This record gives sequence, C-alpha cells and structure tokens, in this order.
Amino acid sequence: MLKLKEKQQKNLDDPQTTVHHGEIIRSKPFLEKLYIEWYGFLLNRTKDLPKDGKILELGSGGGFLKELLPEVITSDVMELPGNDMTFSAEEMPFEDNSLSAIFMIDVLHHIPNCKKFFAEAERTLKKGGMIIMSEPANSTWSRYFYQNHHHEPFKPDAESWEIPYSGPLSGANGAIPWIVFERDIDTFHKLFPQLKLETVKYHTPLRYLLSGGMSYRSLVPGWAFGAVSVMEKLLTPIYSQIAMFQLIEVKKV
Repeated sequence: MLKLKEKQQKNLDDPQTTVHHGEIIRSKPFLEKLYIEWYGFLLNRTKDLPKDGKILELGSGGGFLKELLPEVITSDVMELPGNDMTFSAEEMPFEDNSLSAIFMIDVLHHIPNCKKFFAEAERTLKKGGMIIMSEPANSTWSRYFYQNHHHEPFKPDAESWEIPYSGPLSGANGAIPWIVFERDIDTFHKLFPQLKLETVKYHTPLRYLLSGGMSYRSLVPGWAFGAVSVMEKLLTPIYSQIAMFQLIEVKKV
C-alpha cells in the first residue's frame, strides 16, 4: 500500500490531525460508506432506546454522525470544530439517568481509566439505556496485524484495565475491549452490576484495510463497496479468527 503524503502523518494528539482524519473519511468514498455502516450500529438501535433521554457520541473526532442523526450530542476530549461538547469520558457533565445511549467508535481503548468511564455510564444512563461501541477485536488475524503493523499498542496480556496516559489518541491498548468484555467479563459485571453485556459481534475483517484507513491510499473504489461487502460476508463463519473489529452492546438494567 502506498502511504499518503507526509503532511498527513502528523502528531496523533494534535487536534488538527483529527480534523484531517475527518477530511480523509469524506475524501475516500469506500471509507465513508464503511463509516455509514458503522453508524448504523447506533441508528438501527434507536427504536429500542428509552425515548426521553439524550443520545451521546463520545470521541466524535472528525466524524459526521450528526448528519445522519441530528439530535445526537457530539463530543470529544479535544476541542474540535463542529462538536457540541468537550470533556473526558471519565467525568461526564450529565445528570444521573439522563442518557438513552452512549455511542463510540474506537474510543474505549484510548480511555486511560475505563473503570471511571463505566462508573459514569452506569450513573448517567437511563434504565434500558445502552453503550454501543465498535472496537478492535482480538482475533488471530487482528492480533497479528495490530501487533506488527499498527502504531497503537495491542497487549492482551495486560493485567490492568488502565492505560498509561501519553495523549488523547497516542495513549492506547487496542486489546482493552477484549480484556474487559471477554477475559474479565465476570469482573466487569461484579464491578458494574447495573451494566449487562448483551452483544459481542465480530465484524469487518477486510474492508477497513482495503479502504486504506487514515494512513494509506484506498485499494478499492467507492462503487465496489457493495460487491466487496458481499464477498466479505461470505467469510462470516470464520469471523472469530479474522475480524478486525467487534460490535459491543451493553445495557443498563
């Protein structure tokens, strides 16, 4: 894969890098369609959510969810143009029992102390409210890729759920979602008795890589998205070995 221009390889923790990532998504039709599919994880659930609460997106970055769901509250830990609010997921400025949903794409594995986030989610979500997130998977293929060809740390053997803080995006452990919701799921339910894991579903083994992501040129044109999606779906029986990402849904009971 051919790398994008050097000017696009900026400091990950510079807000302008996140702004530029948004520009990349919109400039690559295949990647933009993939994000629309991922936003569908939330959009397809809206009918199941409590009707009188707010819907929050954490780590909105340079995304465009508000174009598809105008009532969503977009937010990030960095001050970014177009987002509604700026705050840390470890201390959220919302009243108790006020949120219907918290939506996140590739955010959990960047939160320095995710226990503080889950405590805040347990506090702020209404009964029946949900955390809906897409995060890195720990499959055989993804583990190889993340540990050998990706800039973020991926440490499934980490004992702690905490991540040493180096910056909003540079600090990470891509294995945190697997650690919390698979390896340590009993601990999660013990610590947060009102939060119940409902879904762990592997997805997208190939298409993000084919899109080039944020760092490489796309290997496929936008018009091929449907055909490539069909081909990828044929691999569903082995997603647990090859998926790059996982959909995680947690409900407040």
